[in-house]
Amino acid sequence: MTGADDAATEARDAAFAETVRRAGASIGALYLLAPDERQLSLDVLFGAPADFAAPWATVPVTAPAPVAEAVREDRMVWVGSQEELARSYPRTAMALPYPLAMAAAPVTGVRRWGVLLLMWPATRPPYMTQRERGHIASSCGRLARLLEEAVGNRPLPVPGDRPRALAAGTGRRSTGPALAAADLIERLPGGSCALDLEGRVTYLSSGACELLGRDAGELLGTLPWQALRWLDDPAYEDRYRAAVISREPVAFTACRPPDLWLDFHMFPDASGITIRIVPSGAADPPVPAARHTGRTVTPARAGRLYQLTHLAAALTEVVSVQDVIELVADQIMPAFEAQALVLSSAEGGRLRITGYRGYDPRTIERLDGLPLDTALTPAGQVLGSGVPAFFRDPEEMRRVHPEAVPISGKQAWAFLPLIVSGRPVGCCILSYDQPHTFPAEDRAVMTSLAGLIAQALDRARLYDTKHGLAHNLQQALLPRALPKVTGLRVAARYLPATRGMDIGGDFYDLIPLGDQVVAAVIGDVQGHDAAAAALMGQVRTAVHAHSTLGTTPDRVLSATNRLLIDLGTDLFTSCLYAHLDLAGRRATLASAGHPPPIMRVPDRGTGPLDVPPGPLLGIDPDAVFPLTEIPLTPGLLLAFYTDGLIETPGADLDDSIAGLARHLAHADDRDLDGLIDTLVGQTAASGQRADDIALLVLHHAMTR
Repeated sequence: MTGADDAATEARDAAFAETVRRAGASIGALYLLAPDERQLSLDVLFGAPADFAAPWATVPVTAPAPVAEAVREDRMVWVGSQEELARSYPRTAMALPYPLAMAAAPVTGVRRWGVLLLMWPATRPPYMTQRERGHIASSCGRLARLLEEAVGNRPLPVPGDRPRALAAGTGRRSTGPALAAADLIERLPGGSCALDLEGRVTYLSSGACELLGRDAGELLGTLPWQALRWLDDPAYEDRYRAAVISREPVAFTACRPPDLWLDFHMFPDASGITIRIVPSGAADPPVPAARHTGRTVTPARAGRLYQLTHLAAALTEVVSVQDVIELVADQIMPAFEAQALVLSSAEGGRLRITGYRGYDPRTIERLDGLPLDTALTPAGQVLGSGVPAFFRDPEEMRRVHPEAVPISGKQAWAFLPLIVSGRPVGCCILSYDQPHTFPAEDRAVMTSLAGLIAQALDRARLYDTKHGLAHNLQQALLPRALPKVTGLRVAARYLPATRGMDIGGDFYDLIPLGDQVVAAVIGDVQGHDAAAAALMGQVRTAVHAHSTLGTTPDRVLSATNRLLIDLGTDLFTSCLYAHLDLAGRRATLASAGHPPPIMRVPDRGTGPLDVPPGPLLGIDPDAVFPLTEIPLTPGLLLAFYTDGLIETPGADLDDSIAGLARHLAHADDRDLDGLIDTLVGQTAASGQRADDIALLVLHHAMTR
């Protein structure tokens, strides 16, 4: 990094720290967007130690989290209380189980740079004024300009593995140690001690030393729950974390052996925590005067517990095998400071590598497909025994597995078997570029996570199998290509629902009936699963068969309707059928409960075409489907679509159709595939889709 880069970073840090202070926030975080715009990485933190941010140091842009939503939707996200956080963003609430309010605002200039996250104690009002929003938006603009000035035309530097934590005095003149001592005295006199935001002891009064039974020299610079064995309980460390995050006073009671009960009252601010320590004066400990009572936990550090909880919640949300790989690589690897990863699955007596990070592809080629009983790597033995293995350096690896060949250049490894109900499904290997010690706490957490990864991987493999079958079925049921028709330009698109099996009942077709006669069809079978897709195939086949007989649109729909009634299906179908006679320049349409097509005529405007619909197919055997006839004028454009393109919860359907017409009115028709991209991108369908979508666009070419 050059001197200019250092100066730019210092200026950005100062502006960021000043933004946090001006907003009255207790904690601030600046996330930067990765070059591929798929992940947010925490660059700098203010008001809390870097270790606190471990569960949320990297956030996928698709994650259900305030910072991800802010950058996805390019808007400020406000969460006024812990209850609202738990309701709207449960995974984030698991990582931050403290009373607080927060705002996430996009940092955007010439492009999207990242997100500013601000947190306040729960004592602030649960709403944000327009003035506050304006100040935050202005500060985000300033941060964006500083980033643009620093980066220029170069790519944005990727944040380091560990975010930078700014001191409380960043961006303003230091007030020196005298003020820190004065602050301590002002907070609380008496038997007191002070912690910095990292939790290390910075000051002890003589009364505190007497009550704790230690000299100041033994405790200064240490973490209390590590220096004093009787405070080595995650519940006490959790009280410290609660004070730092919530910025509210916290209290707990602990027993100094053999029988001295002490009350600890913690008073936090932006520079640290003052603790008043007094004898409780009771034989039995009173209930702590904290907002939240202590909880029963296993003997592991509180930070690790929250991290484990956060990662466990994230693993329940992954869908595909690729999702599992990305989660392990983006969140679990950094959590344990690993530099590389191999995730393999057990298939046919061999270890097939499904994903990796930090390895040379040539090394992966040598490792892929090894038999489970190979001696080249301990992975097979670990998977067979179900017992994880940890090697802190190559010497330990050689001592335990002398036949293992050092081919990767890595210096330490954690081999974690992935077992589901006693059945091996794979192996997860975390590796390090330097020798690495695995404390008992890390081993316990890794082993617990391995079980969760195994279940997630097993579910994901099943999903991928079903997804592949569904995708192949869908592709087989839809037209492979649309026929070429003289005088008519066509384009079509099918988009599956983003939830479910990636399959549905929407369909389209273009059926040649002569040299310049063609039938255009679009339909929607109720549901988006395999049953809907199967029925869709039958409906499309029936429509195609009756169309080739030369019958009118109303008769095609009537015959298809009778077929569905004879099949006795419980699924209903909407359908729009158009008979286009290009030579005669006439189009005849009939609808079975389908949304109206959008028609754009040169010099006459754009809007929904009035096609009186008959009932849905499969309901009434005597249904009548009225005919509508329109002239096929040169330059006319018709857009057929299914309701997945226009339906939005809470929105009026007519308003949605009118909005689609407005988008079509201004769309460029020189590239019909690009026009479809525009229509899909400017509607609610561009995000999460609860329903599948079919879209068929027809353009009657201008005669020359």
